[in-house]
Amino acid sequence: MKNLFRKRFSGPDGLDPEAGVATVFIVVFAVVFLVLAGLVVDGGLAINARQKVADDVEQAARAGSQNLDEAALRNINGGTVVIDSTRAETAARAFLAKRNYPAGNVHVQAFPDHVQVSATLVQPTALLSLIFIDSFTVQAQGQARPAVGITGEDIP
Repeated sequence: MKNLFRKRFSGPDGLDPEAGVATVFIVVFAVVFLVLAGLVVDGGLAINARQKVADDVEQAARAGSQNLDEAALRNINGGTVVIDSTRAETAARAFLAKRNYPAGNVHVQAFPDHVQVSATLVQPTALLSLIFIDSFTVQAQGQARPAVGITGEDIP
């Protein structure tokens, strides 16, 4: 009975035409599973990197906006709150340099009333490198202005 079944469902050369189908299915399924796992893992890394860059540029802008022009602030004729542009840019760049951002990936602009900072970070992938995606780039922008006053904010 067993031989009759083999003869009936085998090819002309006597081999089973479905032999190895499960192996191909398992290999394809494993690749798809690794890609999906890569999307989950590297997607999490992307979200984390984006949040890190956003936090760092906001903190750098705050560090820059704390550098006020003291002469304008202590003016006898009525002090005004003005940011010292040179010191503000230096402070923001120094903050991001401590966080290991390359100088070419950082852009800082200081104005009399606010500081704008943007930075770019290249995040390497963990699993998506299996399908030749080695890294992704995240960018964020932040700004800060000095807040002065005792009970509320005096906007300059």
